[in-house]
Amino acid sequence: MITIYTDGASRGNPGPGGWGVIMIYDDKVAELGGRETHTTNNRMELTAAIKALEFITDREIVVYADSEYVTKGMTEWIKRWQKKGWKTAGRKPVLNQDLWRKLLLLTEGREVKWKYVAGHTGIPLNERADEIATSFADNIVPALYHGPRDKYK
Repeated sequence: MITIYTDGASRGNPGPGGWGVIMIYDDKVAELGGRETHTTNNRMELTAAIKALEFITDREIVVYADSEYVTKGMTEWIKRWQKKGWKTAGRKPVLNQDLWRKLLLLTEGREVKWKYVAGHTGIPLNERADEIATSFADNIVPALYHGPRDKYK
């Protein structure tokens, strides 16, 4: 089982944004992150999940996100959107449809569990994902860890 923590950030919403990911697999930890110059917080939250699933090829994954937009989107809303031709309950086009479709494609043939975790509540891996995302949003490239789990702080 692979454990992933994701977070996204945007300064201005829209504005400069960043995403952060922490993955724990095979007794290893890998951190990822990136930046976009003009984006929204929701796009960065989705991008973090996408980048994690692109990096990991395993079939059994648990994704922790402090974004109900991502967790509810993948567990409650997405099937209805598909049935309604990618329209919301208010018959408007689903926002960020390009990213939702990409995320959905990356979950095919995999067992991905989506878990909501409250942000800024002292959960270390969530706090670190937030630190990565906000650093990139602020155009600061943080040192990203890739290495053994027992050496990860």
